[in-house]
Parts: sequence; structure tokens; C-alpha cells
Amino acid sequence: MKDYMFCYTVCGSERRRRMDSIIDDFARRAIHYIDGLSSRNVFPSDEALSNLQLLDTPLQEKPLPAEDVLALLDEIGSPATVASAGGRYFGFVIGGSLPASLAANLLAGVWDQNGVLEASSPVAAKLEEICARWLVSLFGLPAGTGTGFVSGATMANFSGLAAARNALLMKQGWNVLEKGLFGAPPISVIVGDEVHVSLLKALGLLGLGQERVIRVAADNQGRMIADRLPVLDEKSIVCIQAGNVNTGAFDPSDEICERAREAGSWVHVDGAFGLWAATVQSLAHLSRGIEKADSWAADAHKWLNVPYDSGIVFVRDHEQLRAAMSTNAAYLIESGKREPSHYVPELSRRARGIEIWAALRSLGRMGLADLIESGCSHASLFARRLQAAGFEILNDVVLNQVLVSFGDADATRRIIKRIQEDGTCWCGGTRWQGRTAMRISVSSWKTTVEDIEKSAAAIVRIAHEEKR
Repeated sequence: MKDYMFCYTVCGSERRRRMDSIIDDFARRAIHYIDGLSSRNVFPSDEALSNLQLLDTPLQEKPLPAEDVLALLDEIGSPATVASAGGRYFGFVIGGSLPASLAANLLAGVWDQNGVLEASSPVAAKLEEICARWLVSLFGLPAGTGTGFVSGATMANFSGLAAARNALLMKQGWNVLEKGLFGAPPISVIVGDEVHVSLLKALGLLGLGQERVIRVAADNQGRMIADRLPVLDEKSIVCIQAGNVNTGAFDPSDEICERAREAGSWVHVDGAFGLWAATVQSLAHLSRGIEKADSWAADAHKWLNVPYDSGIVFVRDHEQLRAAMSTNAAYLIESGKREPSHYVPELSRRARGIEIWAALRSLGRMGLADLIESGCSHASLFARRLQAAGFEILNDVVLNQVLVSFGDADATRRIIKRIQEDGTCWCGGTRWQGRTAMRISVSSWKTTVEDIEKSAAAIVRIAHEEKR
């Protein structure tokens, strides 16, 4: 026997020693990485990116010791990561990981649970059940709302819209799960002009089409104009936004939901990050009436700051979500309790509820509200600093999103590129209603006022240098 066959050829005591060693090594490397986040450039250097080629070798014949594999991954991989876990990453809508959620994620990796059934992981099933109850209460959704823990907002949108599609067709006597969409009665899907691409992707996957949607005009903040809605009926799905990905604006959910309810239509809410505003009293006006919808999609890996990947779908009638998602087989032993796989597209999957439970348990209602409010406060500070320096803010900063113009499109693109290369912070670019802009999203628990001041100063310096 060769001594490199770690888990299979060594005695129990040696196996334990090696496992202890690799865990200790990992802990040391993890702490070193976390400690370095505040002092490193947010985006990796050209050298670090070039060194990734050192990982691209032919697969060797013989096994390697786990310690060597971890060392290679850390020493080459860690410098090439984006420091999105730190406090000065403002790209997309990416939060860091709260200490409790990160620790829970690591423990979940040790547990290595399959979240498919209560029988495969009683703890995972129980934690999902608890989180579902907590989240429904936090968001002010109707009691009995069905909840599924998925990979992100795309699959949350997919799952909620699958329930909508199936329910509306079933009312017309068509079982889409049995008959498919061939010959099915038509369904109208209404979206705003600023609909997010993840929702369109979900519609495409569901066979409802990305191009055949009815688009409703939006205002200068991206909010659907309710007066422009078409005639609705029981064959209509209306998709609204809670938190526009560029401006943070909310569609007028109260008015839209009332009109849809009168017509017998289904309302689905894409609330990837904005839905969390419903947990904060000072922001609750933004989502007024949102509880009147029929399904909702949210991300936990955005503003709740749990590790990737983690999304949540909610459906008012839990049986409609279950009908769209559940499957059965003789070998899938059911407990008679809530089975996690009945509420999501997947069977085998990681137990995402573990770190959501840890995040919510560590924060409590007050801590969660503080987390969301601080992101909004930091975004407002960012906007004030850039506006005071003479740059145009294109949106009303109502949440955690800021859009900045540095002049014409070419100048704005050049400045964004230089900001990204500078490394003090990282912000992305976007097109907003015909204009090129820099997009700032403040989503991490680690972001401080000092981070905002340091980042704003770097942006102002670079923009002024570029304009000379």
C-alpha cells in the first residue's frame, strides 16, 4: 500500500492526525485571508490573475496529500479572488458573510448534509422549517405561505412563476405537469420596462417566453406606471419589482396588487434584495401592499449576508408551490412532516437553511433592521460625497443603490475602468435609460463610514485626474 492513499490505507489514529492537521491548516489560512481583506486591493493584480495558469496542469496519475492541495489552492487561488467579502466592494449586489453565517456554513460543510428529505437530514429539515416561519413573519407575508430554499433569485423567480403558471392553467382545466404546454390555454405575462434579466430567464425556462411578455412603461426611477397596465384577467401574471437593480426603486405594489386581485390575476414579486426593506420600519413604506401578492422571490446571499448560494421563494398558498415542485418515488422515504424537496426544483442539494438560521439567530429583528438601514445610510453618504464633488447622481437614493455619471459615456467608462484598476474599491458600470453610469451597491455588513469616505475620496481623485 502507498502512504499517499490518505483515507483508505492508513490506520485510524494516523487518519485522525492527518484530518486534524488539514483542519488546523485550513483555519490558519482562513484567518490570514480574512485579516488581509481590509488592506488588499479589492480586485486581484495582473500577476495574481496570470498565476492562475499554474493551476491548469494535466491531471496527475497519483493522489496528492490534502495539505499540498490546500496549499496550492490558497497560495495561487486566494490572491486571485475578488475581495467581495470585505467592506469596499460595491459591485452588483453582493454582501459579505456574517460571522455566524460563515461559521455555520463551515460547520455545514463538515456535516455534509443532503437537504432533500427529513430522513436524509433531520437538522436541515428542522432549520428550514424554523427559517420559513421566521422569514414569513419578518416580511409580513400571509400565515401559511409556502417557502423553499433555492440557489438564488433566478431559481426563486423560476419556482414562484412555476407555481403561478400551473395554478392559472389548472383553473382553466389544464394540468401542465401532465400535458405540458403544447396546446395549453394562453397566459399573459406583464412586466415593467425595467424588468430584471433573471426574471426573463425564468420565464424562458418555463416556456412562457422572454419576448412575448407585455411591457409596461416605467418612470425615471424604473417604477412600473400602474396606470399603463393592460386589462388584467384570470389568465394574467403580473411581475413587479421590489428594489430595481440600478436605482433601488419599488413598483407601486399596493395599487398593482389591488387591480390584480379584482381581476383574478397572479402577482409575482421579484424582491431579490429589496424585499429585505420590508423588515425595517423606516423603509416599510417602499413595499406597502406587497403582502397582497401571490409569490415572492428573495436572495439571502445579498442583504442577509450569508455565503453563496442562497435564495428563497415564497408562495401564498403553500400547496400551489408544493404542487409545482414536489416529486415522489418509492425509495424517497417521507416522514409526514415538511419535506424540503417538495418546495424547490432540486432533489439532492446542500442544506441552505443552516446559515440562514445562523444569520437570523445572530442578528435578531433589531440587528437585521440595523444591517439594512446601515446599507441605506452608507449609500446616501456615498451619494452626498460624490454630488458635492460635482458629479451627477442619476437616481433618488431610497435604498442601497447609487447611480453616478461623470459626464459623457466615454468619460464615465474610462473613470470606471480606472477606479477598478486603482483597487481602493470596486464599482461596476451600467446603462440607465440611455445613459452610461457607474453603479454603487452597498450590501455588506463589513462596510463602515471609513470605507465610504476612503472609497469616495479615491473616486473623486481619479475622476478629477481623468478630467484634467
